[in-house]
Amino acid sequence: MILFNSFRTADPLEYHKSFLKENCRPDGRELDEFRTTTLNIGPISTAEGSALVKIGNTAVMCGIKAELTVPPSDTPNKGYIVPNVDMPPLCTSKVRSGPPEEQAQAASQFIADVIESSEIIRKEDLCIQKEKLCWVLYCDIMCLDYDGNLLDTCIVALLAALKNTQLPKVTINKDTDVPEVDLLQKSPININKHPIGSSFAVFDNTIIIVDPTGDEESLATAVMTLVTDEEGRLCALHKPGGTALSGEKLQHCIGRAATRHREIMKLVDKIIESMKK
Repeated sequence: MILFNSFRTADPLEYHKSFLKENCRPDGRELDEFRTTTLNIGPISTAEGSALVKIGNTAVMCGIKAELTVPPSDTPNKGYIVPNVDMPPLCTSKVRSGPPEEQAQAASQFIADVIESSEIIRKEDLCIQKEKLCWVLYCDIMCLDYDGNLLDTCIVALLAALKNTQLPKVTINKDTDVPEVDLLQKSPININKHPIGSSFAVFDNTIIIVDPTGDEESLATAVMTLVTDEEGRLCALHKPGGTALSGEKLQHCIGRAATRHREIMKLVDKIIESMKK
């Protein structure tokens, strides 16, 4: 055991490759096997919607806060959705105190792109009165523990939190032109699409694994995240450099992503149904 751990410390890449050659991984998973995913919907009572998601040792909390505002002048019939991903130093030793982590900033932008490209919510549904009043949804996503595959975990947390979100009824008084909020009448927002992310890591341009850990991400020659919806449509792709993939290998990843989508939606629906009982 001591020699094994020494090998892992002295040459982590060769250590991982020794497993990959046998079509398995250091944690015992097969190459196309995701880690166990757990989901808790509605853990934050003060938020309009919330969810806690764990994929392996990576844990992410998402809370949704809603505020009333004036629609943008260029889109007077639409509301806003503002995501923000935070990776505090407590989530991993790799993050230092100070300005927002670069990985967190990139994740925030990618989540914003996913919201836009997938049309997870029709922004028109967030408009209460054209040019006068709309909802802005602040989606605060915090990484509590990091061990790779941040994007997949964030997307599941965001989707589950939005499905948990309920907004009060709002009307505008015709006499005073002032919004009136009825906190006793709340209704869920309409989820238009259900995007789910699937991340892959590439080794030696030939071996592809799913759901990479933090160590696997750091050693891979490329890391890629595919986001698909329930119709199998590719909504977004995140691949920050690294080695290129052939069309055949990309199609293989898209197929695996479609299977992953069905697995996660089955879990989300199961949790939501159990909450109704």
